[in-house]
Amino acid sequence: MSLSDTIADMLTRIRNAVRINKGQVNIKASNICEGVAAVLKKEGYIEDFDRIDDGRQGVLRVTLKYDQNGRSIIDTITRTSKPGCRIYSSVDKLPRVLAGMGIAIVSTSKGVMSDKSCREANVGGEILCTVS
Repeated sequence: MSLSDTIADMLTRIRNAVRINKGQVNIKASNICEGVAAVLKKEGYIEDFDRIDDGRQGVLRVTLKYDQNGRSIIDTITRTSKPGCRIYSSVDKLPRVLAGMGIAIVSTSKGVMSDKSCREANVGGEILCTVS
């Protein structure tokens, strides 16, 4: 079965795994999903991720992060730009999620980056999702 929106599938799998306090979640691998996972790891929202070769497309195994009380670090994760309605933003109009407490993940010409990294590199792009 072909999947038209791999990012939305990734975010839904993470959201569902967080709801039931799973330690790890498997996601169909793609370069864009690997970039999103790298940003989530760099910003401290997940512990780690590994790309596992299964002879076909591959699988990303994401290890989720929880605090001492067992609550997930990821509170909300929502898809912003969709295949039917792409949302682009210049660097000066990038959203500030929760006044800087959350992040927006942006696909740029320099790769997938957080909104903070985009401001430092002075580059805009497609806003993929927001995480808080």
